[in-house]
Amino acid sequence: MKNLFNLLKNMFKYFVNRSGGFKGFSLLELLIVITIIAILSVVVVPRFMDIPQKARVEAAKQQISSFGLALDRYYLDNGRYPTTQQGLEALIQKPSTDPAPNNYNPGGYLKKNQIPNDPWGNPFVYQSPGEHGNDYEILSYGADGKDGGDGVDADIKSWE
Repeated sequence: MKNLFNLLKNMFKYFVNRSGGFKGFSLLELLIVITIIAILSVVVVPRFMDIPQKARVEAAKQQISSFGLALDRYYLDNGRYPTTQQGLEALIQKPSTDPAPNNYNPGGYLKKNQIPNDPWGNPFVYQSPGEHGNDYEILSYGADGKDGGDGVDADIKSWE
């Protein structure tokens, strides 16, 4: 405790000149502080800049998972998944095309009465049967809205 008091006393003496008034910071001291702040912002800020994009990727994964649960409930009621032609719309409205569902839930299979787009505003891609050995596949093309890509532009797939 005594050491802390001495440190504070010495710091106060540093900022007070001999005439009793406070002395200001020199231009060199200000430039050093500004340089340190600039270096820290160059290093730290980019790490936080991609957080919203990562959150969108996670939101797309969660939405695909939610679709998967709704499709499984559809399957349990009707014995098959909606066809590619019927699409995800079959989760909110009874399909009028063949094969017609036998025991369609009158309230649909999603809480909302609309199929949401992915976090980048693009529609999800649905295919049944899937090309990768799955009963169905759901895909978001990511931030760029195009097939393929890396990072946040990478496709988000239900089968991976």
